[in-house]
Amino acid sequence: MKNDGRHVNSKDSADYIRIVSEPDSGTTLYNIKEYYTSGKLKFISKTSKIDPPVYKGQGVEFYPTGNRKEVAVYKGGKTDGNDFEYYPNGKLYRATWYPAPKATDPHFRTDYKIMANNDSTGKHMLVDGNGYYIGYRDDFKKIEEEGNLKGGLRDGDWKGTEPNKITFIEKYDNGKLLSGQAADSTGAVVNYTQRRIEPAFNGGEDAFDNFLVENIRYPVNARRNNVQGKVFIRFLVEKDGRLTSFKVLNNGGSDELAQEALRVLKKSPKWKPGIFYGRAVVVEYTVPLNFALSD
Repeated sequence: MKNDGRHVNSKDSADYIRIVSEPDSGTTLYNIKEYYTSGKLKFISKTSKIDPPVYKGQGVEFYPTGNRKEVAVYKGGKTDGNDFEYYPNGKLYRATWYPAPKATDPHFRTDYKIMANNDSTGKHMLVDGNGYYIGYRDDFKKIEEEGNLKGGLRDGDWKGTEPNKITFIEKYDNGKLLSGQAADSTGAVVNYTQRRIEPAFNGGEDAFDNFLVENIRYPVNARRNNVQGKVFIRFLVEKDGRLTSFKVLNNGGSDELAQEALRVLKKSPKWKPGIFYGRAVVVEYTVPLNFALSD
C-alpha cells in the first residue's frame, strides 16, 4: 500500500503492507494489521469490510520506532469516544472525545472536544478541557493552531498557520466559530464563517442519487451472471468543481461494475468545490456505488 491508499504490486514500491485475515471464532469482524516495510507493526484493529476497511472497536497506530502513535475506538469506520495521540517519545500529546458517529457526519468532523493537551515532557496544558491549547503538525516541528479551550471547546481568539502558507485568526464562542480571517502568502485576505466545507454534488445527496439512477446501466454480463457488489471510487474534486484522477479502490467483485461506475462518474457535471479557510481547494473524495439486482 501507498500512504495515499493506493494498492501496489511490489513491496519495494510500497510504503506499508496491509494484511487482512479471517474473523476470529464468534465474530464477523476481520483482523487487520499493517506493517512498515521494515517489518514493524504500524496499525492493528478490526474491520467489517476488507477493502476499503471499515474499522470497528479499538485501533492502535504505532510509530516506526514501535512507540504508540494513536489509540482510538471506531464505529462504522469513524471515531467513537476517546482518541489518544502520543508524541514520538511516548508521552501523551492530546486526548480528544468524539460523540457517537452518525451516518450524516462529514468526513472531517468538528463535533469533538479536546480534553487533554500536554507538551513533550508530559506537562499538562489543560485541566478537564480548560486552558490554553497548542496543536502541532504531524511532525511536531511547527505549531498548527493555538487558542483557549473551555470545556474542551474552542473559545475566544485563535490563530494558526496551515502548511500551504495560509495564516488565520478566528473568534469562537463555546465551540461555535463566529468569524475567521485568512491571509495567503501574497497577503490577500478572505473572511469566512466555516473553516472547512466539503465538496458536494449540486443539489445534494438526493440529486447525486438521481444522477446515478438516471445514468447507470447495469452491465449485461454482470446481470446475466447475477454479479452484485459495491464499487468504491476515489477522485479529486478540483477548485473549479471538475472531477479528475479517478481510482478504483474496490471493484465490487467485477471489473465490469467498476468500469460502469467510472463511466458514469466521468459524466458528472461540476460539483461545488471544497472550501478551506474561505478558499476553494482540491479535495480527495471517495464514493461507493452499489450495484444490486432486484428479485
